[in-house]
Amino acid sequence: MKIAFFDTKPYDKPAFERYGAGADLKLKFFETKLTEDTVELASGCDGVCVFVNDTVNAEVIDRLTELGVRVIALRCAGFNNVDVRHAFGRIHVLRVPVYSPHAVAEHAMAMLLTSVRRIHKAYNRTRDFNFSLQGLTGFDLYGKTVGVIGTGKIGRVFIDICRGFGMRVIAYDKYPAPDSGITYVTTEELFRESDVISLHCPLTEETYHIIGAESIDRMKRGVIVLNTSRGALVDAEALLAGIKSRKIGAACLDVYEEESDVFFEDYSGHIVEDDTLARLITMPNVLVTSHQAFLTEEALAGIAEVTVKNLLEFFQTGCCENELCYRCGKIDDSCRGQRPRKCF
Repeated sequence: MKIAFFDTKPYDKPAFERYGAGADLKLKFFETKLTEDTVELASGCDGVCVFVNDTVNAEVIDRLTELGVRVIALRCAGFNNVDVRHAFGRIHVLRVPVYSPHAVAEHAMAMLLTSVRRIHKAYNRTRDFNFSLQGLTGFDLYGKTVGVIGTGKIGRVFIDICRGFGMRVIAYDKYPAPDSGITYVTTEELFRESDVISLHCPLTEETYHIIGAESIDRMKRGVIVLNTSRGALVDAEALLAGIKSRKIGAACLDVYEEESDVFFEDYSGHIVEDDTLARLITMPNVLVTSHQAFLTEEALAGIAEVTVKNLLEFFQTGCCENELCYRCGKIDDSCRGQRPRKCF
C-alpha cells in the first residue's frame, strides 16, 4: 500500500521509516501541506497521512475519493482541520488518540515556570554578562489555584504535575473523569478562582473561543493563561486586549488561532503579516512556542507506531479501532462499544 505523507519535516521521517520498514507500506513524503492545490500529489496512493495544519475539507475529500484514496490517517489527536461529517460514507479517517501525554503536559509546565520565574529573560540577560536581578522577581506556584479545562490523559498528567508543586487544582470537563479525585467546578467558578488557567480540551463548537472577552472579564486580575491544545480555543484579539488592560498577567501559547500560515516555518528573514501574532510576541509577558509541545523522541515514536498500526489494521481487516466514527453520531470514547466494525 502506498501512503502519501503531507507537511512532513526532517524530524518526522526517522520514526515513520523505522516503523514502516517491516510493514507492507510504501511511504512517500512531501514537505508541502495538503490543500486543494496539492491534493493531486496523492494520485496513485491508497492513503494519505496528514498533520494539524493540512486542509482536509469537502473539496479535498471529494478529490481524494476520485483519486481512489481509501483512508486519511491523522498523525495527531485533534481533527478540527478535517470535515469528518463530509468524509462519512466517502473515505475513512483514522487518528492517533494518545501519544505521550507527558510530552504536552510537561511542556505546559515548562512554559509556566519559564514565565513566572522569568527564565527566558535571565537567559538573554546573562548571555550579555548582565547579572542584575532587577525585574526578574517571580512568584511561588505552591498554594496557587490552577484551573484545568479538559481532563483527558494530557489534562490529568498536567494535574499530577501541578499537585507535585503543591498547587490547588480545580477543573472543568463536559465529561468528568469518574473516580479521578479531581475537583470539578463550573467554568464560571474556574474563571473566578484560578490564578493559572491551562487548556487541555479538543476544539469543538462548544470550546471555540472558550477564552474570550466575556470569560476574561470574569477572571482574576493577573491570571496566567496556558494553551498547548488548539489555537482557536483562545480569541487572540480578546487575549491581546486583556493583556493590554493588565487583566491577564501572562500568556503562554504553544498554539495560535491562525498558526497554519506561520508555525513550523522559518520566517526570521521576513515580515510577518499577522499583526495580532506580531503584537503578542512583542509583549514582555507573552511566551510563544511554535506548536512544539508534542516534540519529544518518545512522542514522535508513539505517533509513528500508532499511525502505522492504524493503517495496517485498516488495510488488513477493513476497520480500525482509532477510526473517527459517525456510525453512532459520536466522535468520543462513548462510541467505542460499536467496535470492531466498519463505520460505513
